[in-house]
Amino acid sequence: MEYVVEVNNLTHYYGKKKVHENLNFKIKKGSIFGLLGKNGTGKTTTINILNGFLKPKAGQCLILGEDSYKLSPETKARVGFLIEGHIQYSFMNIKQIEKFYAPFYPRWKKDIYYELMSKLKVTENQKLSKMSCGQRSQVALGLLLAQDPDLLILDDYSMGLDAGYRKLFLEYLKEYGKTEDKTIFITSHIIQDLDGFLDDCVILDYGGVVLEMPIQEFKQNFKKYRFVTDDENLVVEKDEIIKNFEIIKNKATVYSFEDAETVKKQLEKNNVPFKDFKYEEMDLEDAFIGLTGKY
Repeated sequence: MEYVVEVNNLTHYYGKKKVHENLNFKIKKGSIFGLLGKNGTGKTTTINILNGFLKPKAGQCLILGEDSYKLSPETKARVGFLIEGHIQYSFMNIKQIEKFYAPFYPRWKKDIYYELMSKLKVTENQKLSKMSCGQRSQVALGLLLAQDPDLLILDDYSMGLDAGYRKLFLEYLKEYGKTEDKTIFITSHIIQDLDGFLDDCVILDYGGVVLEMPIQEFKQNFKKYRFVTDDENLVVEKDEIIKNFEIIKNKATVYSFEDAETVKKQLEKNNVPFKDFKYEEMDLEDAFIGLTGKY
């Protein structure tokens, strides 16, 4: 099976409020895929539909070849889901919660769980309620990996985690996914953490999908240009070449998938006064904000 997830013309509303209209994307087997977007763009709604918790108004989502709203028990067992907030039984300790989960999963691999637990500076008898948020997140990840799912779905794993635990979480997850040929589908509000982690992505805005491409292609081809202008009230409309525009006093920024000369010609065509035009490097978070805007 080439694609583990297929989203075809997905449309969903909450009352009269549109969340998605004809959303389409596919996730390749063995890839790490990110669904990126600001708050309110439908990331968690998409995950709830993929997990069968919501039935879309129109369109279809396929998980491992089956309709996500009608997954068989056998296919559900091949999907691991980590929800925002890392819900667990906090009155249990590391050993108790592993023993509790194990009977529910026929492919349970406790060695993976205890390998990750060995990295935590806690005793096996310490209750989860007495652990830090970062430590509890590693317990949640260990329980997820021990299920040995073919598809791992993680919805905003980063809630409450400091930089060190977020890094440990993603490094361990990536190594596991690539070594075991697992498919990972992840959302996060902290875009810079996913730089170097993702293979492919879809970027959502309030109007729908604004980008779908391999992450390295996006980083290489999406560009940021700065220039100085005499018009502090300058407005540059977005078009096929100018994807976004910002200005603070007389310092302006444009974002584009085109080279510098093409962008300059477009500015001249639109009678935009500019000088000191220059290219500026971006990381993934800069590129994300440049494409979707700060607000």
